[in-house]
Amino acid sequence: MSTDTSINNTNPSSVLLFDGVCNLCNGFIQFIVKRDPTAKIQFASLQSDIAKSILRKHQLPVEHLHSVVFIQDDVAHTQSAAGLHVLKTLGFPWSIFYVFIILPKGLRDRVYDWIAANRYRWFGKQASCMMPDAELSKRFL
Repeated sequence: MSTDTSINNTNPSSVLLFDGVCNLCNGFIQFIVKRDPTAKIQFASLQSDIAKSILRKHQLPVEHLHSVVFIQDDVAHTQSAAGLHVLKTLGFPWSIFYVFIILPKGLRDRVYDWIAANRYRWFGKQASCMMPDAELSKRFL
């Protein structure tokens, strides 16, 4: 794997697809940005054409997807696995949470689905996808 930390919009190795109108998801993006100064992870809103193209490539549903999707080295991770792989990518101390990968996927995903089903009620929803500032926009596909 290359040690180049420049952003490669044509073939990024780590991309997080997220619900662009979800306040919880947008908060997660801000969390990642603050803890990923070398910009290992890039982003795309699930509502975007590029995200739909990536989803099709990985044979994932384009509509009604209720999960973040983390594409890393051309492998798609969804639901709880996506979040855990993101934390692992951020390095210590966040990578400690990757230990939860040992829990049964069904159990992890039930918790994930419960949070996802209630995210708009608990955290709210924006009228449109967030508009990143000039610096952050470099990390969006």
